[in-house]
Amino acid sequence: MSQNHPDQPTVNLTTTAEYRDGYANSVQVRMSVWDFFLVFGTMNQPNPAQIDIQNFQGVYLSPQQAKALANVLNHNLAQYEQTFGPIALEPGQAQPGFPQPGGPVH
Repeated sequence: MSQNHPDQPTVNLTTTAEYRDGYANSVQVRMSVWDFFLVFGTMNQPNPAQIDIQNFQGVYLSPQQAKALANVLNHNLAQYEQTFGPIALEPGQAQPGFPQPGGPVH
């Protein structure tokens, strides 16, 4: 992807040979004065008394990049909800005027 603007440099996006896509339904966030650390994993609940999380990727972000990510996510979440309706964080949480989701949120 490349976009040209008079006052900005050209941005070229590439992927390395190590690049992988992954699905996460669990994200843990740790922070220090220097950075944020996001740990992505998959969560499974085999029974009501147990939750299993398998972490597969950790990503360090500078505080500035973490704030930029939060802004981008908030913007995209607002667009998603405007298009598809509110996102419920708790299972069984009905949203007025919108159909009930088909399953639990982990």
